[in-house]
Amino acid sequence: MTDILIVEDNEANMRLARLLLVNAGHTVLWAADAETGLTLAREKQPALILMDIQLPGMDGLAATALLKQDPHTAHIPVIALTAMAMKEDREKTRLAGCDAYVIKPLRYKELYQVIDTLLQQSTPPLT
Repeated sequence: MTDILIVEDNEANMRLARLLLVNAGHTVLWAADAETGLTLAREKQPALILMDIQLPGMDGLAATALLKQDPHTAHIPVIALTAMAMKEDREKTRLAGCDAYVIKPLRYKELYQVIDTLLQQSTPPLT
């Protein structure tokens, strides 16, 4: 089983993402805000992070940038989860360090494909 961290403040979106990941055989960690997500990412070293972009306090783009600047978490792939589907939004997520972009509402086939691709590409952290 692969540990995946979901950082999502909307309870309905969190339940759906958690259900989809558990059904695919993953172990799920979750946080309702960026600060808690950053702490969990550092402590638990998940294989992948699903990061909501619009979060209370620090947004998902700022949190992703911090993760990618930290040598302990820079290797963890981050998938941006957002309801914003504009071309410039995709570019903002890329510039922040997100490895992929999935538009909400989540479509399970797309989500699974993106997760599988990133997990196959990811490399373990340097020790």
